[in-house]
Amino acid sequence: MANRPDLSEDQLNWTIGRMNDSFPDANVTEYEPYISSAMLPDEDDRHVVAAAIKGKADVIVTFNLKDFPKTELEALDIMVVHPDKFVLNVIDLDKQAAVQGFRKMVSRLKNPPLTNEDVLNTLEKNEINNGVIALRKLLS
Repeated sequence: MANRPDLSEDQLNWTIGRMNDSFPDANVTEYEPYISSAMLPDEDDRHVVAAAIKGKADVIVTFNLKDFPKTELEALDIMVVHPDKFVLNVIDLDKQAAVQGFRKMVSRLKNPPLTNEDVLNTLEKNEINNGVIALRKLLS
């Protein structure tokens, strides 16, 4: 709640529940033994790499590229990717599935309901610029 004082505990728990329902395999536990495997500029980020190692992730998607040095992660066979590049990669893999996934995500936003353009504008405000350009072309 410290990072999101605008949300109540019930709202946060609801969000966590929906995330767990949508991505049941994404919750990584027992990653602590791997924390010492990552030498990062910010020690507070080592748990992210530890969870990636434990979960056998190939990629860490983060805006915080400076705290996840490419050379350190390459040694662990993990790539670090900015969210904008990740969105472009998803689109590149399967344009139709990316558009369907985007539309499905938007349709689930009900409180308040949002349009495709509302969501694209929010993504743009959050540095997903090239991904938004690509999505707009595909949606038109």
